Amino acid sequence: MTYYAVTREPGERWVSSLGMREQERWDEHAEFMDALAAAGFIVLGGPLGSGEKRSLLIVDAESEQEIEAALADDPWVPMGLLRITSVEPWQILLRAER
Repeated sequence: MTYYAVTREPGERWVSSLGMREQERWDEHAEFMDALAAAGFIVLGGPLGSGEKRSLLIVDAESEQEIEAALADDPWVPMGLLRITSVEPWQILLRAER
C-alpha cells in the first residue's frame, strides 16, 4: 500500500503571533480539510510538534499533481498562509493489528 506524505508550512502571510485556529479564515480552512478527510483523500493529518512550523498529511492519491491540485483549493493557499514543502511517496510496510 502506498500513500503520499505531504508536509506543509506557514506561508509569507502567516501571523506568527497568532495560533493556528486564530489565523484568518480558520473556519473555512478547517471545513475544507475536513471535507478532504471525509472523502478519504486525507487519511491522517495534523500539526507536527507545536504546530507552528509544519504539518503532515498522509494522502491517498494517484499522483503528486492530484495532491497539488486538490490542496490548491484550500482557502489558506491563495492567501499565503500555507504552502506545500514536500510530497513524497510513502510505502507502508509495517502495520500494527488492533
